[in-house]
Amino acid sequence: MSMMDLVKKYAEKKEPLCLKNDTIEKSLYDEYGVNRGLRDLQGNGVLTGLTNISRIISSDMVDGVKIPRDGELWYRGYRVDRLINDLGDNLGFERIAYLLLMGEMPDEQEEAEFKKLIGECRTLPTNFTRDVVMKAPSEDIMNSMTKSILTLASYDETAKDASVSNSLRQCIQLISEFPMLAVYAYNAYNHYEKNQSMYIHRPKPELSTAENLLRLLRPDKKFTPVEAKVLDTALILHMEHGGGNNSTFTTRVVTSSGSDTYSTIAAAMCSLKGPKHGGANIKVMEMMDDIRAHVGDFEDKDEVRAYLEKLVDKEAFDRKGLIYGMGHAIYSLSDPRERIFERFVKALTAEKGRGKDFALYQNIKELAPEIIAEKRYIYKGVSPNVDFYSGFVYDMLGIPRELYTAIFAVARIVGWSAHRIEELICMDKIIRPAYKSVMQIRE
Repeated sequence: MSMMDLVKKYAEKKEPLCLKNDTIEKSLYDEYGVNRGLRDLQGNGVLTGLTNISRIISSDMVDGVKIPRDGELWYRGYRVDRLINDLGDNLGFERIAYLLLMGEMPDEQEEAEFKKLIGECRTLPTNFTRDVVMKAPSEDIMNSMTKSILTLASYDETAKDASVSNSLRQCIQLISEFPMLAVYAYNAYNHYEKNQSMYIHRPKPELSTAENLLRLLRPDKKFTPVEAKVLDTALILHMEHGGGNNSTFTTRVVTSSGSDTYSTIAAAMCSLKGPKHGGANIKVMEMMDDIRAHVGDFEDKDEVRAYLEKLVDKEAFDRKGLIYGMGHAIYSLSDPRERIFERFVKALTAEKGRGKDFALYQNIKELAPEIIAEKRYIYKGVSPNVDFYSGFVYDMLGIPRELYTAIFAVARIVGWSAHRIEELICMDKIIRPAYKSVMQIRE
């Protein structure tokens, strides 16, 4: 018997004791006023800090009553929808990254210098791809990337220097390197585990993050302007979402301990990979596969409605009663990211000839909130979130599902970096919440 089998057998043998001794009665949480998940009874996050980086608006207070409203997302004092509109046909990932990191919009010279810096930093240490990325490849690209992030610390002579300037330097370098870490990790897995051809393309310094992602991933290195624009928009919308989301809060917690940038970003990666956080768009795609298999006419609203009702009644798909991509922990009437993204998705579906699929998404978007409200008695408002469309976009771009969460990380590292810097500047205490012991004394 191998060591792994021995440990597994022991764990299974002891599992009932764990279930018995580690189960805490739910009534005790109410008795001691514990906000489970750092949320109060109304679902509001417990206030743990202040930030200048972004703002989320989902309701108004009227005479002491919380009234749901259309959601808004702000980066550094600018509404995200306006930032994207102002870009026109230009790609804006690097421009918005500068805004989040530095706190103000760059002028033309600053933007050009920052883009050049990102391009020049888009390189890995000599033989790093061969010696690190390609070793022990895994289907779990997030784990592979995290391994690479921690190993990069070994190549940094000032890895432990947590000063603001050095941390900013490290963050910019990681932002530049993330597309390579993600795509190369997938290519290694695709070759060694799936027996497919492997190609390692070098990024072009003059290309944007979105353009380089597509260039690195595709055998022919080609892409259209529409493809690059839609991916660029997706990256901007996923770049930052307040300090309270799980991975960003993890960034704050680990930073507050005095840990280095590489360890901090690796911890955020471990948080993001969880299916309750960054893996949501994969679940949407799995659900959509199931819907396509059981719905004959995507444009027949009655047929679509009948199957959505089965989903909510726990009679279809994973039988959890959920329509994935619907609803959000903060937004109610609308997720501004989904509203912004929709028109770019429509443009891409036209280019890709995926009109029927888009019609299915539109019907689900219209019908799902009605069905959820009727069957779950939720009247505050349920609307599609940004993950409703993101997996569909990645599918049209030919991005494999193993990379979906990794693409999220390529965007969100900008927000993590901004919050790490803000935590370093503003806070001087380690984040340490309290846990009430309900342990039984055995004497």
